[in-house]
Amino acid sequence: MSSTTRNKFTEGNIFSSLLSLALPIIFANILQSAYQLIDTFWLGRLGADAVAAVSLSFPLLFLVLSIGSGLTLAGTVLVARYKGANNQKAVDFSSSQSVFLILLTSILLAVLSYFASGPLMKVIGAGPDIIDDSVTYFKVSALGFVFLFLFFIFQSLMRGIGNVMLPVYIVLFTVILNAGLDPLFIYGYGPIPGYGVAGAAVSSVVTQAIAAAIGLIIMFRGKHGIKISLASMYFNMENLRRTFTIGFPASIEQSTRALGMTFMMVIVTSFGSDIVAAYGIGARMLSFIVVPALGLGIATTSLVGQNIGALKIKRAEKVANLSAKIAFFGFTGLGFIMFLVAVPLTTFFIPDDPKVIHDGALFIKVMSISFGFMGLQQVMNGTFNGAGFTKASMFISILGLWVVRFPLAYILSYTLEMGPVGIWWAFPISNLIAGTVAFIYFKTGYWKKRVFRDRSFLTGYE
Repeated sequence: MSSTTRNKFTEGNIFSSLLSLALPIIFANILQSAYQLIDTFWLGRLGADAVAAVSLSFPLLFLVLSIGSGLTLAGTVLVARYKGANNQKAVDFSSSQSVFLILLTSILLAVLSYFASGPLMKVIGAGPDIIDDSVTYFKVSALGFVFLFLFFIFQSLMRGIGNVMLPVYIVLFTVILNAGLDPLFIYGYGPIPGYGVAGAAVSSVVTQAIAAAIGLIIMFRGKHGIKISLASMYFNMENLRRTFTIGFPASIEQSTRALGMTFMMVIVTSFGSDIVAAYGIGARMLSFIVVPALGLGIATTSLVGQNIGALKIKRAEKVANLSAKIAFFGFTGLGFIMFLVAVPLTTFFIPDDPKVIHDGALFIKVMSISFGFMGLQQVMNGTFNGAGFTKASMFISILGLWVVRFPLAYILSYTLEMGPVGIWWAFPISNLIAGTVAFIYFKTGYWKKRVFRDRSFLTGYE
């Protein structure tokens, strides 16, 4: 597999290489987002409070997951570079180290999240009508963090070497399984009791455990480009240094993104449960666009990383330019479509609440006009990450969320008394600014200078 895969992504037509990586990643990410969409569909039949309870939990769940996401990104970048340099021994060792580190991290985060669930929900502003369901949902979800993280690192490592189809098959299977288990655990059937809101989390944990087990079995067998081993799972200081250098800024980026979502939710909750439900629907529609944008960004990371590993810097730059064009024009078109179908989409999830439908549809319409700039930012971040310059992605994300979006949402909604509409408008304005800054910074070429200074990927592990 080594020579064929290496030639495919470091030689030949760039568009076909990017497409062969991006489409399966995007499809897998869309399938994963279906977990939340399926949950929302079934919980919407319980009422707006059920949707609001899960919507309130989502930013905190994302915050916890983002803390460990830097390790998964570091795994992708390091493995892609070693693959591009045709160093299979380093691929296997780095993969084993990544699995080991993510396992320890996930256990720690699962324990902390479980016991901190109550206070966290109170801090974020959960009202008395939804706090019990929010806490229960978060606790059950926390129990599945270990499984979720292990499958995420499996996905990331496979994407790093360019084996993107295998995770798709696993995700497709688990999503179909989740669709069947959701109504079973939410409403109950026969001897199985209905757990209400918590049932959606139970269903997700079961399917995540199955996905993680399959991923580990595949990597231990070593027949799909990566072979991990227990003997390589220990604290290696050189690997820790490389992982930390790449992963820490990525973790900060994702954490600040999640914290921004959490603080945004604090503003949203001040307008009542109906607005929380509307925001939850809009956020899920946004995730349906963010997911393919992230997928294209991840594909860019892998392709840029492999070409840098092969010392083909000009080709890596061509990859980034092509990704930028696809992202901007493609997601602008998707935004136009989302604008047109905003009302029926919102009605699909909460069919019997006209106020939530109106507010949720307005949120979707306002956001949709900036999807092209959001996609542009994601592929630029993917380029910087593939080059190992994760600090650039971190600073751009902090700019978009903390310098622009959150303060602007507060000013528009309270100071200028626009109410929830002010929150909605903070999204497109921040996307426009962050996307533009990312592209301008890419054109300065500083990320290429970083690559020439850092040649650690040329050395493997003895």
